[in-house]
Amino acid sequence: QLKLVESGGGLVQAGDSLRLSCQASGFTFGRYAMGWFRQAPGKEREIVASIAPSNITSYGSDSMKDRFVISRDNAKRTVYLQMNSLKIDDTAVYYCAAPNMMYNINYLPTQRQYVHWGRGTQVTVSS
Repeated sequence: QLKLVESGGGLVQAGDSLRLSCQASGFTFGRYAMGWFRQAPGKEREIVASIAPSNITSYGSDSMKDRFVISRDNAKRTVYLQMNSLKIDDTAVYYCAAPNMMYNINYLPTQRQYVHWGRGTQVTVSS
């Protein structure tokens, strides 16, 4: 059974850093793209970053690309999201996600193709 468990969230001040982790089990982790999403109160869920099996990455916005780094450790079956220079607007529940199937190792799935979700970890950034 596929399972994703996020950790690393918390309450931080603007300008601080956090590293989120997502421990995966129940599937061939190294063959799957992985993604991080977030959802703030009253807003739709949005993609933060994704990483292909080949380590090709993509970010949801230029602001995320400038401050966040997604990475993976296949031996540990873990995907990370390093978040630097956090802003109040980064406050959200952050979710780890896996797509519906294995794709080409260089392929980054669309948001709709992510169908497996963790329970999320809360990140709160205060001023």
